[in-house]
Amino acid sequence: MKILKKRRIQGKTDYVRRLNLLKSELPRIVFRKTNRYITSQYVTSEETQDRVEITANSKMLFKYGWPKELSGSLKSISASYLTGFLMGKKMLKEKKETPILDFGMYRVLWGGRIFAFIKGLKDAGINVKCDEEAFPKDETIHGKNLRKDFSDKFMAIKSKIEKE
Repeated sequence: MKILKKRRIQGKTDYVRRLNLLKSELPRIVFRKTNRYITSQYVTSEETQDRVEITANSKMLFKYGWPKELSGSLKSISASYLTGFLMGKKMLKEKKETPILDFGMYRVLWGGRIFAFIKGLKDAGINVKCDEEAFPKDETIHGKNLRKDFSDKFMAIKSKIEKE
């Protein structure tokens, strides 16, 4: 009888997927969603030791004008897109190599947060392979589906990230 490793039992690590990512010897963008935030990291690995070089978090969106009354929606599709856009701009600024994506144990659902994040990366100028049909609709990304129409603030935040 085979005993699973502790992190696999806890649902934190898929060791087969991680081994394949490490064998590629390419840098990774790690996407994670917590109960409150979207987090992304640009990670390089040397001899199975990960080194985080760039970090972008949806909490950073407050600096660019995210409204305080919408602090509960920092894990929304709009926040995910803007976090990906911010990550892409940081990568271009530091002239990093094109990475592969690491979603960990998350289920990949078309039109969800993961694909909003990828669309943000692509719009920032990062060359990531992805099917265009998987991206959420522009109305959803711009925040028109939220209780209050968020599209004006969304464009203002995006333009501030672009200018930086």
